[in-house]
Amino acid sequence: MVKIRKIILYGGLTLASVSAIVLGGGFWVMHRSMPQLDGTVQLDRLTAEVRVQTDAHGMPVINAANRVDAVRALGYVTARDRLFQMELMRRKSAGRLAEIFGDMALDSDIKARTYGFHREAKAILAKLPPAHQQYLQSYADGVNRYMAESGKLPFEFTVLGYQPGPWTPEDSLLVVLGMCENLTAGEERGERMLSVMEKTLPDAAMRFLTPDTDFYTEQLQKQAESLRPAQAIPVEALATALAHPSSDKTPLAQLVQQSDLMVGSNAWAVSGKKTWDGRAILANDMHLGIAVPNTWYRIELNYGAVHAAGLTLPGTPLLIAGSNRHIAWGATNLSGDFLDLVRLEINPANPDQYRIGEQWQRFDEYPETIIVKGSAAKQIVVRQTRWGPVANQPLLDQPVAIHWTALDVDAFNLNLFDLEQGETLEQAVTIVNSSGGPQLNILLADDKGSIAWTVMGKIPKRFGNDGLVSRSWADGRVGWNGYVEPEDLPRVIDPPEGILASANDRRLGKNYPYVIGHQFGNGYRAYRITRQLTQMPRIGEWAMFDLQLDTESEFYVFYQQLALNSLTKEAVAAQPDLAEARDYLLAWNGRADVGSLGFALLVEFRKQLIEAVFTPLLSASRDADKNFSYSWTYIDTPLQALLNEKPPRALPDAAHYRNWDDFILGQLKRGLQQIQAQHPGVALMELNWGEQNKVKQSHPFSKALPILSDLLDMPSEALPGCGFCVRAAGPGFGASERLVVSPGHFEDAILHMPGGQSGQPLSPYYRDQQGYWLKGLSMPLTAGKPEHMLLLQPND
Repeated sequence: MVKIRKIILYGGLTLASVSAIVLGGGFWVMHRSMPQLDGTVQLDRLTAEVRVQTDAHGMPVINAANRVDAVRALGYVTARDRLFQMELMRRKSAGRLAEIFGDMALDSDIKARTYGFHREAKAILAKLPPAHQQYLQSYADGVNRYMAESGKLPFEFTVLGYQPGPWTPEDSLLVVLGMCENLTAGEERGERMLSVMEKTLPDAAMRFLTPDTDFYTEQLQKQAESLRPAQAIPVEALATALAHPSSDKTPLAQLVQQSDLMVGSNAWAVSGKKTWDGRAILANDMHLGIAVPNTWYRIELNYGAVHAAGLTLPGTPLLIAGSNRHIAWGATNLSGDFLDLVRLEINPANPDQYRIGEQWQRFDEYPETIIVKGSAAKQIVVRQTRWGPVANQPLLDQPVAIHWTALDVDAFNLNLFDLEQGETLEQAVTIVNSSGGPQLNILLADDKGSIAWTVMGKIPKRFGNDGLVSRSWADGRVGWNGYVEPEDLPRVIDPPEGILASANDRRLGKNYPYVIGHQFGNGYRAYRITRQLTQMPRIGEWAMFDLQLDTESEFYVFYQQLALNSLTKEAVAAQPDLAEARDYLLAWNGRADVGSLGFALLVEFRKQLIEAVFTPLLSASRDADKNFSYSWTYIDTPLQALLNEKPPRALPDAAHYRNWDDFILGQLKRGLQQIQAQHPGVALMELNWGEQNKVKQSHPFSKALPILSDLLDMPSEALPGCGFCVRAAGPGFGASERLVVSPGHFEDAILHMPGGQSGQPLSPYYRDQQGYWLKGLSMPLTAGKPEHMLLLQPND
């Protein structure tokens, strides 16, 4: 989920650092920081001894007398295995990456300081219940105890030449706020795009290009009428746009962004009606950017009457997905709209003031000093309005403020803590609905065979508009009126069919009184999951796990038929080498397996169609905003409408193509040229999907030190799956974990994740789970036979 590796390129590592790690004893540095797995450690403020057992895959089992002691031990072992990852996450949210990486991280720091997460975390902490404050402090105590051990810091600190500061409760909140940013901040880009489109396109064209539905969503949500249904092709508007091409020669891919892979997940649950013995089963695989180390940290906890297992986010003591004896839970991104850009009306006589009603209000200002390694400190001033901070970039040449749930102290809490101790489904739903933080779909299963779907996070109650585009809030007729009450959040408990599924798809429509969002995930994954579960007579954990690995992609059948229809006898006769392309497409087995033939061309063909169809329609938008790009998760709805109806006046690039059939064939040829250029010397009938789709999991240091790639990175191997498969997968994106569990049946539960438990490259637990994840092999949720025992004892 955390995209730090995209921001930190590590190009600032000096030659001295390179020498230190490569020639000057780098292996010794790494070996010295190997964590302690056996023995005894004194830990302040423990109330009783804690036993930490570690199994053959480095998974810790914490056995404590109470939750506070368990959380303190969790802080210790997480720091032992993932301290540098935790350090990067807190620094990113606090806007302090430039201190260690220099100028390359400055833009990231300016953005974070503008959000003001570092100030917000302090305010949130002060408002948390005392018990939650205690858990955060206990976790911080455990982290700091590990950092105090001489010589145990991860090697990255030695390379970068600095000592990390103490961990604080606010740092854990910064990590959670960073996840909020990762999951929901993209709505700023969406609102900018839509605001530009509203200004530059006829309303009919904008609605045609931005529906909130697709064929598969319509099959699933027949009772939930769409807010932005698919529209008839506005031929006149599109013809007008095509008649006025842009003078901007920016490459097409920058104007039309592909959206096959989004920050999302799969989660589903089946009730006792669908299983062989009446148990309810939950499955969850969260789709994120894949890096080294993995986003999640595996843990098993025993304290009091609680036995829980699952995944934490390093830097926090929250069990994000997992199960105790009574309740299992998993999450997917809600993919809604929880951020508005408020257009500011500036006083012409005083640019330090903005309008509220009939008054001019002065901006609040927060001076920020960003320390930059190797350069002078950067001084910035963050301007704050009553609605939020002023964005760094104007929108259509006007300043805007960022009004976002993630920046509202009252929209944030850690009530999800309490799910770990939940005992009934009703109690769990109440906990979820009261929880603040990232807005998520939560799927639940209990030990009585029941299941539920609901949402967590605060949902704005908008008035005066739907949040689609930027508006002024100055006159008070547009804005938010608080948040939807927990009891009014949507929920489904024990549906008659015994199945609940969420794959970031739209689950609600006009029947729900509040607008949750405008573009959710394409409905194919949810459709495929639901259809498969419906057809299964009696379901067990293995069937759920197999479905997580499903690579069938009916979604691409449309493009296969379109391509084959373009390869007429006349077309092949005019260009005989197209016969091989036809055979290649016919060889596709309907799946995105490593050995699938034809699929690489289908994926590239669709990309070429998207770019070629939509780029000329959006030239006015690019002229209005040089940073404009069009990205829409339901892009196939307008695309397929055009490809089916083929209106002559909406033909893209009529100067080079006589008709739509010629145009489609032209894009197929371009797609064929692309994949052949990417794989020179490889015969087309030997180009399987595995050659095109290879996993790339890199440690950030390997970008600056390629000589260490073999040591730090996971091997680049062929990866099954695609953006429109249940097994969502791309070179740097995919299932960050796969969980299948029934509460009370841990012996049958499954959990695996990419990479390994440890962030230490010399550890046997650095990459030992990679093969299970890559090949789709199961691992148990709970730890195996203990191989190490660490005793944490009170420091009397």
